[in-house]
Amino acid sequence: MNIVYFTHSLQSCWNHGNAHFLRGVLRELAALGHPVRALEPDGAWSLENLLRDHGEAGLDPFRKHYPDLRVETYAADADPAALAGAADLVIVHEWNDPALAARLGQARKQGARFRLLFHDTHHRAVSDPEAIRAFDLSGFDGVLAFGETLSEVYRRWGWGDRVWTWHEAADTRLFHPPAQEGDREGLVWIGNWGDGERTEELERFLFRPGRDAGLPLDIYGVRYPAEALATLAAYGVRYHGWAPNAAAPDIFARHLATVHVPRRFYTTMLPGIPTIRVFEALACGIPLVSAPWDDSETLFRPGDFLFARDGAEMTTHLRDLSNDPALRASLVAHGLETIRARHTCAHRAQELLSIAATLGLNLGASAA
Repeated sequence: MNIVYFTHSLQSCWNHGNAHFLRGVLRELAALGHPVRALEPDGAWSLENLLRDHGEAGLDPFRKHYPDLRVETYAADADPAALAGAADLVIVHEWNDPALAARLGQARKQGARFRLLFHDTHHRAVSDPEAIRAFDLSGFDGVLAFGETLSEVYRRWGWGDRVWTWHEAADTRLFHPPAQEGDREGLVWIGNWGDGERTEELERFLFRPGRDAGLPLDIYGVRYPAEALATLAAYGVRYHGWAPNAAAPDIFARHLATVHVPRRFYTTMLPGIPTIRVFEALACGIPLVSAPWDDSETLFRPGDFLFARDGAEMTTHLRDLSNDPALRASLVAHGLETIRARHTCAHRAQELLSIAATLGLNLGASAA
């Protein structure tokens, strides 16, 4: 089965979390014998920011770790249906120009042979619904949503059984425990500032508990404004700027624990969606403590990580982790077991193939 994915960028993970999952799942699909192509527009915002900050060297981690992935760029005036070529399955990520989706949908209405899916991995459907409604999806065969509560939004919009919940997952070809354990110290948090969506939560569940537990804290991420940097400095946080996602396993391997602080929309309007960093951290074998969110789909088991109901409990958990090697080892073993059993990109590749089969696609028709 020939698969074409229209992404914002495969090359750049600068403030672009979808690239994490997309790289992994496309690699797994290719390993199963399905030709895959990732198409991204010229001048993609994430890529432009990466090149501005780090030059061509910023692309080295992608090129080193994903040499087998095929990336093609296209001009704004290109015909997306022609770009899709002989595709059997075309997927369009929601961080694309609505005009591109409309043209592909029109081609599908006019008899294009490919099946067409929309992939939503963001909270805009509830935080800015008009931005999603700007997409003319009338020609699409269905929607892939990265959480059941998001799928429910699309069902309310009339998609019925043509929406599938397709969670993100860990690329375990890259994200795994270190081959040899070395020294670990302090806390690490890899994430972007979040446009004000979790500012108070970061202070309550990360900066203050880390300080109060006596654990040094390293932070990696982008788009930290001056006031955010001032806050980090006030708490004695070591800020390192952008880190390529491919570097995350080595970063995790140098630290005792990490913390998950979900954006506000994933604790209120779209509960049950952990986002990809939880999967990646557990896959790397680092103990994790999470701020509150509702695991409404039972993606994880008790013992995979610790929940903190408030800042005080977060501080207690961090102190316990710092002082209790057995607790750390238990969390690592539980979390790894759950990821390997349920939440790898290989699992998601198989899920996508099952969805494709329901759309009438012959999964072996064009396999290499």
